[in-house]
Amino acid sequence: MATLEKIRNRAGVLVTVVIGLALVAFILGDILGSGPSLFTNRQFEIAEIAGKSISFENFQRKVDQLTEIYMMNTGQSALDAETNENILEEAWQLMLREIILDEEYGRLGLEVSSEELFDMVQGANIHPIVRQLFTDPSTGAFDQAAVIRFLRTMNQDPTGQQRAYWLFVEREIVRERAMAKYNNLLRKGLYVTDLQAGRSWEENNKSVDFEFIVQRYNTVHDSLVNVADADIRRYYRQNRSNFRQTASRDLEYVAFDIVPSEEDDLLAREWIENMKDEFAEVQEVRQFINLNSDIPYDQRNYRYEELPETIADVLWNAEPGDLYGPYFEDGTYMLSRLLEINFLPDSVRARHILIQPGERLEYEQARNRADSLLEAVRRGEDFEIMALQYSDDTGTRFEGGNLGWFAEGMMVPEFNNAVFSATGGEHFMVETQFGFHIVQVTDRARETKKIRYATLAREVTPSSATYQRIFTRASRFAGQYNTYDKFVEGAQEEGLALRMANNVQIGDRSIPGLEPARDLVRWAFEARENSISPIMEIEDRFVIAALTKVRQDGYQSLEEVAGEIESILIRERKGEIIASRLRDNISEATDIEELAAGLNTQVEEARNILFSSFSVPGAGIEPRLIATALNSEPNTISGPVVGENGVYVLRVTSVNFPDEKDIEAVRRNLANSKRARVNFDAFEALREQANVKDNRHQFF
Repeated sequence: MATLEKIRNRAGVLVTVVIGLALVAFILGDILGSGPSLFTNRQFEIAEIAGKSISFENFQRKVDQLTEIYMMNTGQSALDAETNENILEEAWQLMLREIILDEEYGRLGLEVSSEELFDMVQGANIHPIVRQLFTDPSTGAFDQAAVIRFLRTMNQDPTGQQRAYWLFVEREIVRERAMAKYNNLLRKGLYVTDLQAGRSWEENNKSVDFEFIVQRYNTVHDSLVNVADADIRRYYRQNRSNFRQTASRDLEYVAFDIVPSEEDDLLAREWIENMKDEFAEVQEVRQFINLNSDIPYDQRNYRYEELPETIADVLWNAEPGDLYGPYFEDGTYMLSRLLEINFLPDSVRARHILIQPGERLEYEQARNRADSLLEAVRRGEDFEIMALQYSDDTGTRFEGGNLGWFAEGMMVPEFNNAVFSATGGEHFMVETQFGFHIVQVTDRARETKKIRYATLAREVTPSSATYQRIFTRASRFAGQYNTYDKFVEGAQEEGLALRMANNVQIGDRSIPGLEPARDLVRWAFEARENSISPIMEIEDRFVIAALTKVRQDGYQSLEEVAGEIESILIRERKGEIIASRLRDNISEATDIEELAAGLNTQVEEARNILFSSFSVPGAGIEPRLIATALNSEPNTISGPVVGENGVYVLRVTSVNFPDEKDIEAVRRNLANSKRARVNFDAFEALREQANVKDNRHQFF
C-alpha cells in the first residue's frame, strides 16, 4: 500500500519510487512530457539524442518533476544522496526512451486510437493499470462501476489533482500500448530456419571424446623469435579495433580519518555521568530527550524480543522510573529509563483519509476540512466514498483508504501511538508530518505486554579541536608533498596507506574505498596526469589523490600496447615453429601414441566436450582446439592446432549424439529466446543509431 509505505518510520529506509502499476503510471506519465530546449548554447547542453540538443534546464525540469512526485508519494520532505542519484538516472532513462521511441513510432505511423483507449478503460479489454486501480481489496474483483463513478466525479475535486492524476494514467496506458504494438511488430518478423535449428541442436547436443598431445610455447627459446618494431606497428594498424578504450582514469590516494580522540571519548563519558541524576528525576522526558540526546525520543512500545540485547533483561523486569547505565554501544554512551508497562496489540488494521496542507490548502484550511470530514463519517457518511473524493493519499484513495494490517513501529510515531491506543471502530483525527488523518481502526490483534523506555545518548564524535588537528595534518601533507614522486614518498614517510582506484569512469559516483566520491571523480577528469588534488572531505575523512593515468576516449596508443602486441607476435611465431615441427612428425607417425613417443610427451584424454564447453581438461581455455575436435573425422589425426597455451595434435575417438533429435522443440526454444530479447535489443539498436552524447558528468 502506498500510504502504508508513506507514513512508515523512515529511519534509514528508502521508500520505493513506484508502488504498483498505479504509481508507475503516475510517475511516467508526467516525466515523459518534455518540451523543446530553451538553450542553444552548447555549454548548457547536457545531452544530444538523435541530433536533438537537450539543455540542462530541460533535463533539470524533468528531474524536479520526478523528485516532486517521489516526495509527494512517499511523504518525504528531503531526499538522501542515493535517492537523488536514482532519480537522476530514472529521469535520464525516461528521456532517452521518450525521444528515441516516439520518433520511431512516428516514422512507422504507429499510434493508439481513442477507441482503443476507451476499450482499455471502460470496455471489454481493461488495461492492467486500470484493473489494479479499481480492484476491490476485500474481494479481489475488478469493479467497473467504480471506474465510471470516478470518471464522473473527478472534475468535482476542487484541487484538480484527481483529473491530473487520471491524465497521467491515460498517458501511460497509451504509451505502454504503443510499445506493445511496436514490440509485437518485431516479434512477428522473427523466424528460425531449419539450418539454424539444426546447427543449434548439434552445438548443444553433439559431444566428442578425443586424445591429444600438446607442445607448450616455452619449448621454443625466445632467442629463436625476432619481432621488429615494424611488425608491431603493422599489427597495431591491422588490429586497431581490438584496442578501443573509453575515457578512464587511475588514481592513488591517501586518507586522513576524522575519528574521535581520547579526549573526545572522555568528554562524552563525563557528560553522560553528569546527566544521570537529572535524567532520573525529570518529568518531561520527551522534551528532555529531544533537547539533550543525540538519539531522538522513541514513543514506540516494545516486546521483549524487540529490545536491544544489552538492556532487554534489565528493563523487562524493572519498574517504571528505574534507570540503567551508563553503558557504551556503537560509539555512544547511553542511559536508559523505563517509562511505562502497557498491554497492547501486536498489529492493527485501519483505514484513513489524508488531508495535506500545501499549495492548495493552507494549514488552517486543511485542519478545517479534516474536522468537517471527521464529523461527516461520525454521522454515518460512507467512509470509502469520502476517501475516494477527498483523500490526498493516491495509493489508498481507490481502496477506500484501507491501510491493511501493520505492526507497531511501521508508522510514524504520532500515527502509531494514536492507532495502537484506539479502540476498534471509533473515528478520530491525528496530525502527522504528512497532514491530518481521519482514522478508523477496523480490527486489532491480541494484546501482549510491552514496555516503553527512553534513552539519553551522547555520541563520541570528533570535537572541533580534533577536526582542526586532523585537517592541519592533511594540509601539511598536501603542501609538502605536492608532486607525484613526493606524494608517494610522503605516504611512506607518514605511514599512510596508498590506496588505488583504477579504471575510474567519467560517470562514477564512487571509487573503491570512497563513497560518495563524485567531486573527486570530476576533478580527475579535469586535471592533468600526475596532478595532486586539493584536500577533499569525503564522509568522515580528508582525502588527497594523485592522478596517475589519463586515458582518453578512442584507441590506446601504440606505445601503451606495444608490449602486449609483442607478446602476441612472439606466441604466434613460436606457434608457427612448433606447428612446422609437428607437421614433419605427423607425416612420419602412424598413430598419435607413436607421435607422442617421438616427441617425448604423453597423450591426454578429453571426454564429452561440447561446443559450449568452457575449457578442455589438461589444456585449459582452448576454443580452437574444441572447434577442431567437433569438426574432425573420428580416428583421424588432426592438427597441428595453434592454441592459446600451446600447439595441439588430436585424434577424435568417438562422436556422441542423443537418441532423439527434436528439431521442432529447438526451433520453438530459439524463437522464444529471440522474442524475449526484442524489447531490450530493439531499444539498444535504436539507441546506438541515435548517437547519444551524454554530458551529464559536467553537471552532476
